[in-house]
Amino acid sequence: MSVSPEPTATAPKLTQPELPDAAPGPDADAAKASQNQAVYLRDYTPPAYTIDTVDLYVDLHEDHAMVTGTLNIQAAKAEAKADLWLHGESLELVSVTINGTRLTEQDFRIDENGMLITHRTEMAQPFVLETVSRIRPQDNTRLEGLYRSKNLFCTQCEAEGFRSITWFLDRPDVMATYRCTIEADREKYPVLLSNGNLIGEEPVGENRHRAIWEDPFRKPSYLFALVAGTLDRVEDSFTTMSGRNIDLHIYVDPGNSGKCRHALDSLKKAMRWDEERYGREYDLDLFNIVAVDDFNMGAMENKSLNIFNSSCVLADTATASDASFDRVESIVAHEYFHNWSGNRVTCRDWFQLSLKEGFTVYRDACFSADMHSPVVNRIEHVRFLRTAQFAEDAGPMAHAVRPESYMEISNFYTLTIYEKGAEVVRMIHLLLGDELFRRGSDLYFDRFDGQAVTTEDFVACMEEVSDRDLSQFKLWYSQAGTPCVKVKDHYNAKTGEYRLTIRQHIPDTPGQTGKQPMHFPFCIGLVSDDGKDFEARVASESTATASVSDGHGLMIELRETEETVVFKDIAHKPVVSLNRGFSAPVRVEYDYDTTELLHLMQYDSDGFNRWNAGQILALSLFDRVLGRASAGENSQGGSAIDEADMGFLQEYATALKQYLKPGSTSRQDPAFCALLLQMPEFSAWIERLPQVDIQLALGCYEQATLEVCSQLEQSARQCYDELGAHADIGQREKGAALRALRNTCLGVLSRLPGHDELAWQHFDAAKLMTDQLAGFRALLRYPRSQSSRPAQAIEAFEHQWQQDSLVMDNWFGLQAASRDYGTLEDIERLSEHRLFSRFNPNKLRSLFSTFAGQNWACFHATDGAGYRFIRKTIAELDQNNPQIASRMATPLTRWRKYAEPYSSLLKAELSALAKPVEGTEISKDLYEIVYKSLQETSKGS
Repeated sequence: MSVSPEPTATAPKLTQPELPDAAPGPDADAAKASQNQAVYLRDYTPPAYTIDTVDLYVDLHEDHAMVTGTLNIQAAKAEAKADLWLHGESLELVSVTINGTRLTEQDFRIDENGMLITHRTEMAQPFVLETVSRIRPQDNTRLEGLYRSKNLFCTQCEAEGFRSITWFLDRPDVMATYRCTIEADREKYPVLLSNGNLIGEEPVGENRHRAIWEDPFRKPSYLFALVAGTLDRVEDSFTTMSGRNIDLHIYVDPGNSGKCRHALDSLKKAMRWDEERYGREYDLDLFNIVAVDDFNMGAMENKSLNIFNSSCVLADTATASDASFDRVESIVAHEYFHNWSGNRVTCRDWFQLSLKEGFTVYRDACFSADMHSPVVNRIEHVRFLRTAQFAEDAGPMAHAVRPESYMEISNFYTLTIYEKGAEVVRMIHLLLGDELFRRGSDLYFDRFDGQAVTTEDFVACMEEVSDRDLSQFKLWYSQAGTPCVKVKDHYNAKTGEYRLTIRQHIPDTPGQTGKQPMHFPFCIGLVSDDGKDFEARVASESTATASVSDGHGLMIELRETEETVVFKDIAHKPVVSLNRGFSAPVRVEYDYDTTELLHLMQYDSDGFNRWNAGQILALSLFDRVLGRASAGENSQGGSAIDEADMGFLQEYATALKQYLKPGSTSRQDPAFCALLLQMPEFSAWIERLPQVDIQLALGCYEQATLEVCSQLEQSARQCYDELGAHADIGQREKGAALRALRNTCLGVLSRLPGHDELAWQHFDAAKLMTDQLAGFRALLRYPRSQSSRPAQAIEAFEHQWQQDSLVMDNWFGLQAASRDYGTLEDIERLSEHRLFSRFNPNKLRSLFSTFAGQNWACFHATDGAGYRFIRKTIAELDQNNPQIASRMATPLTRWRKYAEPYSSLLKAELSALAKPVEGTEISKDLYEIVYKSLQETSKGS
């Protein structure tokens, strides 16, 4: 889906925090205790009963739905006499029978979590259980289970939504085949969809009809899907490598069929790529995608019936940016790849979530790299990982890729599970190489087809084909936190020996201390004065093993807390290029000087490290400015660049200018140049700092960025004008990289006064959404006091796009991120806008999450007003959609990261969330986030 074995012998002891029975505070409701108990991996036991077949009859009406579930069940052990527990939430039971005999109230017990059926004699043999229940999809604002999205019925069952549809053993290790009959009004709901193959359609009376779907492949309940409504269908087909024809359908709201071509093309590319790279062919004759406006996640890989957030399907050049096109392509591929890495082979329990998500994120990242620029794709992934996932690793919700406990599984659809999990798979691929990794993947898919398995099973397949011991490597699944790798070097000019001492440390995280060293690949290169890599020979006295890595120079395998690598016959001191390609998800500390970084920025053969050298230079500039400001060296508050740093600044700017020169070799990949020119985000910088004074740091960041942009002004304007005349700039695909660079130049110019008219012209003349958004973003950097153009753009954009909900999400989001147009007063006004909805997740994210996560100036106002507003918003949303509410709370949880007054103000709002107003309750989703944030941080207070 598109923010989880026993420990090994060398694993650290995992000390799990004792979770409380109720939210912090003396007034906590004791009745909430049972709902907020943690689930532990160590307590996993196989189900007492298995389900062979599921037959559902879903009868849809305007004010309710009747669901009849017929299950063929048998005891896992014939001699066992266990009671049968079935999950069920918000279900109104009408009847329950076993083998046709209706049970009485003495035969079962129901609470808010499910039904317990007392063991009966007939349950010793395979038996048929039938339940009839009434549910109310139109009242389901949680968007889990079966719910209404406008005039559309749809489902979201991952992770635990199926239990809100019918009584079931709702856990991923219970796999069955499904048959689903859907009945509904024929005129209102002409399209009736479920998993698998359509085996029959027929009228029911005068106004209703039914459709019968059958899925021949065993699957867990979280992959069940159902859709009913009035939808347009766009069709295509795909011929597999074995010659089978697959019908491809995308269903969208009427009027949106013209925005599906890119998604269909992306699906076909993904199907071909999976055949060529992994040998995996699609297994049914039909593949359906449905676009839904109200959806908590990005998309869901339900077997043969993928349900997508409409923002991840709909794209045309008028309404979607280049980034949106890439996002649609990536997510369509991701959900398709799940057909094998997640559906045919699924996870045994939710602690193993990264087994399917991390592996599939890695697969879709490789796909995107093959479709576009590999270095650009890698940089974009790592930039996101280092900014967001590293912050997660350093915060109160830090957890391992395979967590040891959770209270609410929805809270663990995290960047650690997805992005870090993908990096773990990438490291296995690096360690084994292409051929062995493919053999290991083949073995994994073939051996476990139709089964629910663990991360241990996945790694075991890689060990078997490579004859390698990956026991220590598996610590990546069980140890939380981002390892820090400190590197020191020494060069002996007399002997030509170059020595690297590499030390790793994994910081403590909530519940884990005293961690063991990790095993990981660490790719390096030694760059000579002429810009070429030395042909390095590793000496025998090295304590770390080394081998050649295709495309990344030398790969060192690190296993110990401290290791040395010795190189012989090095003619002069090299500039060391560390962690090439971001071969491991670690923080690297090495004392580079400015000259070395400029050398790498110009010559490093590894594109990722060329970009990274520029980022380190920019970060060091920010550090210098903040250091002086913190010491009170500047009478204006310490934000200005002083003479001591001007030389550094000019050298850095000169290095950047090479990427703006027309005809230079550096311009061969304009999208790569665009990334090299972009300064690190503010959030990426302060993540490296302790106890941040946000407003002081923000002032320093903005001033330093302004100075760099001033140095680039003339070159950026020349590049901007030159690219505007390029013949391909208006072509959707051919011009994407050119637009990336041109719009980056506009971004540089818009940080300087006097370019608001240029930004307006760019916005007003735009024929593609990429350019219109770039112009809009640039204009919003100019305060109301400096220009009237931003207000004109806000009005013009709304007038042009008010009928397109997805485009208007950009309108809300860009204002929410703006210092000058996203003030708290603006946010409150926008939240009452006629086009805003507090029930649509996309709208909530575009306005509230953007304000809290990206508008550092306004959200972190020193009076705490921004914090109070978001806390009240979260509390309100928690009553309707706990998943969205809990995710929105993340900015509040970082209170210990910041200096006063921010720290105390944030902590106070978290504490207030823990004590809901009378007549309401805090959800389990939000409770876990709030509790862990307060509990774990309090230990270091």
